[in-house]
Amino acid sequence: MSIPYSPSLHAPLISSPQSQSQSQPQFYEQGIVYQGGYYGDASGTTGDLRRQVLDEVEVRELLIDHVGHRCCWGSRPARTWKIHAIEDCNVYVGTLETFTEERDTVIEKELYSGGSIEGKDKGPETGIWELDLRSEFPVLFVPYKESRLRIPHSETIEKCSGCDGRGNTVCPTCNADQDSGFYKEGQMTQCTTCYGRGLIAHKDGSDTICLNCKGNGKLPCATCESRGLIKCQTCQGGGSLLTRKVAVVRWRTRSTRKVNATSGAASVPDDVFHRAKGVQLCNNQAYQCTPAYFADSYFLNKFSSEVIAERPSIPTTARMICERHTISVVPVTRVTM
Repeated sequence: MSIPYSPSLHAPLISSPQSQSQSQPQFYEQGIVYQGGYYGDASGTTGDLRRQVLDEVEVRELLIDHVGHRCCWGSRPARTWKIHAIEDCNVYVGTLETFTEERDTVIEKELYSGGSIEGKDKGPETGIWELDLRSEFPVLFVPYKESRLRIPHSETIEKCSGCDGRGNTVCPTCNADQDSGFYKEGQMTQCTTCYGRGLIAHKDGSDTICLNCKGNGKLPCATCESRGLIKCQTCQGGGSLLTRKVAVVRWRTRSTRKVNATSGAASVPDDVFHRAKGVQLCNNQAYQCTPAYFADSYFLNKFSSEVIAERPSIPTTARMICERHTISVVPVTRVTM
């Protein structure tokens, strides 16, 4: 488990308007919203949420409507086949959403062209968890958001590693066989036009000066003009780089989902129930959610505990901001024809 996220970082943003007027934000207290009874035989209190079992007429109407949205399906089975059984199946869907803020540091480098920098001489370097990101803070439980912010007083000037601060590197064309750090000037290559003669022979036996090498028979290196060195591409010849630390902040919702289906609905893929809009039995939101409590259902209490037990792991560079735990029931009717 990660170190608790400090409410002072974004308290005005993650507190409800009602809680802002209180001395301690209500957001960080466990709150269970229990909506009364629930479906199924596990309930001792049915309340207003108990769904009536579909009768044969309703089943056929639903089947015919479903077939009507498929261009190549016929509705005769839905209209004429005998219905042997109608079974009311309950599917429970539990979710745990963990909203986190992750802060990491990366190093940016750019050419240094002189002038003052914002280094530690201007003040102490700001800690990554001391940065004020209230203007970037997203709505709670967004899937993902990323922001980048320069860390104040983190700039430094360092020697370019590409050329060791010299501004030049050894030419890879004419000094490819030299040891690292050593080079030779004046390396020439043979002229490919006159093959090193400096003259061009003609069919009548006469010779003329080679215009490509101007009679020298050799050409300077096309890369460095035989200086043996080329300008460093990393620092562009400056020999120094300006480096700074940049905070990368990622907000994300890490979700755990669990489905408990009866045998009658076991053949339906779980993702169907995740997308379905069921009846919400509880909705808990707190810094760290605990299992929901149903006074008349051991099954739902156990199911809630199983969902909480599968809480996703939090990276060491992240902090938990809050969690939301819900349990819903999705009504399913199994028809045997």
